[in-house]
Amino acid sequence: MKEAKIKIAVIQHKPTFLNLEASLQKAEQYIIEAASEGAQLIAFGETWLCGYPSWLDYCPEMGMWDHEPTKQVFQQMHENGVEVGEEVTKKLGGLARENQVIIGIGVNEVVRRGANQGTIFNSFLLFNQQGELVIHHRKLMPTYTEKLLYGTGDGFGLRTAQTPFGNIGGLICWEHWMPLTRQAIHLAGEHIHLALWPKVHEMHQVASRHYAFEGRCFVIAIGQILQVKDLPSVLKLPEDLQNQPEHYLLNGGSCVVAPNGKYLLEPQFDREAILYVDISDLMQTYRERMTLDVTGHYNRKDIFSFEVNNSVKSRI
Repeated sequence: MKEAKIKIAVIQHKPTFLNLEASLQKAEQYIIEAASEGAQLIAFGETWLCGYPSWLDYCPEMGMWDHEPTKQVFQQMHENGVEVGEEVTKKLGGLARENQVIIGIGVNEVVRRGANQGTIFNSFLLFNQQGELVIHHRKLMPTYTEKLLYGTGDGFGLRTAQTPFGNIGGLICWEHWMPLTRQAIHLAGEHIHLALWPKVHEMHQVASRHYAFEGRCFVIAIGQILQVKDLPSVLKLPEDLQNQPEHYLLNGGSCVVAPNGKYLLEPQFDREAILYVDISDLMQTYRERMTLDVTGHYNRKDIFSFEVNNSVKSRI
């Protein structure tokens, strides 16, 4: 760890739902603005490019067999998905390099060729200051109704990336409730963790604070903004939402937690903004390990064995 402090920008602005081109333009705007304010790490939430499928939780007919509106929205997701290694990721890498920032972002990743052609993955991408894609993680298990849309990921992205600010890693949503998944990232020597959520409601706050305390790392929990009016018009809304276009379905809740489980940035709800926080003492990650270190003196390798399959099982 070369640098003992870092300025972080959390993007709690919404994308243009299911419009990749417009969302990428917004991302560029926010990255340039945050970099101009001195941010060195810029974080976006779960599937920010381009939009978390909250309609799964609110549109009552979405799970009907052979339901044409649902299929149309799935097609839109596919058409506006991000192909890793292609134009969008090259653009994001270029923005990281040009602005000398680290960018972590959630995407609806689409595979348009090879063994997984047609599959959409809920993915997390991390670009370093040189513009290199250093983490490409696909969510291991889509949560509940997400299984209707997303493929299952693999262990390839269960790793951290070395940066001047220590090792950075990330997980997506309910992966934070999977004990072995958490331990895999802990063992990768994490100092800063990006926790990507749709919104960081109470139980997600619990998970984020627990992760920070358990892993003795700083946790950047990123929530998103989505209003009723952003949902695809082809889907039927429940009656109580039909006349509330401005109502927040996703209302943020982004926060930053220190390695002792205490907030550095309290949860921020019901507002669109770029949220800034300065971490002035990254070495706290080591001091807190005196009492608890799940990768060191609290890790009983003589009793427990643990292995992670980092193979490229679901890769193209």
